[in-house]
Amino acid sequence: MKINARIMVAAAAAVMAAACSAPKSEIDRKVDDLLAQMTLHEKVGQMNQLSGGAWLAEQAAKGEVGSILNCVDPVEINAVQKAAVEQSRLGIPILVSRDVIHGFRTIFPIPIGLAATFDPALVEEGARIAAVEATASGVRWTFSPMLDVARDPRWGRVAEGSGEDPYLDVQMGVAMVKGYQGEDLSDPTAMAACIKHFVGYGAAEGGRDYNSTMISERSLRNTYFPAFKATAEAGAATLMTSFNEIDGIPSTGNKWLLKDILRDEWGWEGMVVTDWNSAGEMIAHGFSRDLKHTTEQAVNAGVDMDMMSYGFIQYIEELVKEGKISESEIDRAVRNILKLKFELGLFENPYVDETLSAKVDYAPDHLAAAKQSAVESAILLKNEGNVLPLDKARTILVTGPLADAPYEQMGTWAFDGQKEHTVTPLAALRNEYNVIWEPGLAYSRDKNKSSFAKVRAAAAKADAAVVFVGEEAILSGEAHSLSNLNLQGAQSELIAEVAKAGKPVVVVVIAGRPLTIERDLANCDAMLYSFHPGTMGGPALADLIKGKAVPSGKTPMTFLRDAGQAPFYYNHNNSGRPCNGTETLLEDIPIAAGQTSLGCTSYYLDTGYGPLFPFGYGLSYSTFEYGAPAVAESVVGKDDVVKASVELKNTGKHEATEVVQLYVRDLVGSVVRPVKELKGFKRVTLAPGESANVEFELPVSDLAFWNIDMEYVFEPGDFQLWIAGDSASGAHVGFTVR
Repeated sequence: MKINARIMVAAAAAVMAAACSAPKSEIDRKVDDLLAQMTLHEKVGQMNQLSGGAWLAEQAAKGEVGSILNCVDPVEINAVQKAAVEQSRLGIPILVSRDVIHGFRTIFPIPIGLAATFDPALVEEGARIAAVEATASGVRWTFSPMLDVARDPRWGRVAEGSGEDPYLDVQMGVAMVKGYQGEDLSDPTAMAACIKHFVGYGAAEGGRDYNSTMISERSLRNTYFPAFKATAEAGAATLMTSFNEIDGIPSTGNKWLLKDILRDEWGWEGMVVTDWNSAGEMIAHGFSRDLKHTTEQAVNAGVDMDMMSYGFIQYIEELVKEGKISESEIDRAVRNILKLKFELGLFENPYVDETLSAKVDYAPDHLAAAKQSAVESAILLKNEGNVLPLDKARTILVTGPLADAPYEQMGTWAFDGQKEHTVTPLAALRNEYNVIWEPGLAYSRDKNKSSFAKVRAAAAKADAAVVFVGEEAILSGEAHSLSNLNLQGAQSELIAEVAKAGKPVVVVVIAGRPLTIERDLANCDAMLYSFHPGTMGGPALADLIKGKAVPSGKTPMTFLRDAGQAPFYYNHNNSGRPCNGTETLLEDIPIAAGQTSLGCTSYYLDTGYGPLFPFGYGLSYSTFEYGAPAVAESVVGKDDVVKASVELKNTGKHEATEVVQLYVRDLVGSVVRPVKELKGFKRVTLAPGESANVEFELPVSDLAFWNIDMEYVFEPGDFQLWIAGDSASGAHVGFTVR
């Protein structure tokens, strides 16, 4: 064991001390004044969130609702707001919320696709655009970003997050919070972010949504907390509890999470909301007796606002009278709610201009940003013989159920995107080629092969075939878990049939998760993977196929050979018997083999050890040559910065962008450490033949972790460092920290 060199993490305590000693702000004074005028019933009303529009005006007039969700009609929003502001006793405005997950009208790639860009600046721009469009309709609060680290693609909600890596999760989460909220929450285009789901929801056992999670405190702190802590420090205005339990305690009733960690340890001062009826679901968990009991548990745990359980509005007053909830707890919650409303400027400007949305929705610069995001999110997985780009082809066959499916290409959580504004690959490719169009299959689950002969004949007449397969939007997202991750329906058979024509075959997968596509790779010359790319996905993919753009996307999750490998992620802890590459596979076992162990390492007999594609993988139309990584100093101190670099050369024929990735391994720790951890990345664009020295600065403090004594420390010792194009490639260089 190393000798601990403790990093004193006192930031949260300092923030709390400053908050206690600092004079009250003008907003704090306004909150206190208003709170002092409120009855208990009015306070409870602020803690109640309901789904609906103008029909909630009566409750608003009585002060019995603090927030509404799922209304995007400015006329209806103004009607509810008018009732709250002009008819209720105190005139407290309504906070209007919506799931604006990857765009409002202009739909960007789904979040896992945005993560594939490894481009936080572009992601921030997309979130800013989403906020501009959503606020024009009256929405001032979004339930995004989702920060759940997800390592099992069977879980449908991998679509809504940034994948398996905590570092990438931090970068994308912070970018989205900054984009949504802008420079100042009082700006009418600012939309309060909601970091969710706190915490561990992405670790649902078996990839089954809403399932139990088994996560140690150390894993929570090292893997699942960092993105929440970073976005909280970045100013995220709100936080949402998760559906799952941690160590037997549901998140919505978990005082350790919501008070001890979030408030006391991190010093965060934002507003906490439940997920949809997650308070009520604690009854099904067996943690609460009834809705009254769950209300008591949620409020005392630190929840500020209840989404759609109706328990708060029904039982809080009674529970206060019984002494089971203190009125100081209610004041704490309501203070957080009122403070957010003041910060958003709702008291000064509660209404929305009912004509504004028509002026900002689908603005040309919004569409351009959406297209660029779709371009950068696409991942080139195979390009045998440099088939792509199809820059010399004149006539192409376009087939497959995702080629002309405007609704499906928007993906999950695209409530407000309009398919009439969505440009499909078929429409875009018709601007570039003489297109022969044969759908082949009506939708992704279609098993009707009756048109396959016609598709094959059409392929024979074309210079090349482009097959668009994948998932309908409904097959990924919340409650959409799958045990079989192969292409659904007869899509694999369609690819194989097209291949029989003997022409170059390009497969484009449009999906909400990493599918198991190993068998399909064998039947195509090239494969582009595009997580549901949104409104401008068609023009983006057409540019990539034609060669007007060059792929630069990288896998934000490990791609599996078979769903039976799940969960599988690159930054795992090592086994005492790691795979060494000499293992016996199923087909190599002799008949009547003796009863003996085969290799005695951690692997599967039928799939071996490795994945289909590792985390961070993605090809380009060009090629890149990495030199050996170097560190400026092989021995550094605990307060120093590790300066590392690599020579990168574009050895191909296209100007292209490479995502250069920095990985580190801590060789010996007081607890077992991951085999690799992403610690940095840079997008580097080079012309053909051009070289660049790519430099990274890694503070030694970034090597800290929660140790055997559950202390956040840096432990001196020996480390390995890689600078490479993915998590599985490249040579390493060693360094030591004293």
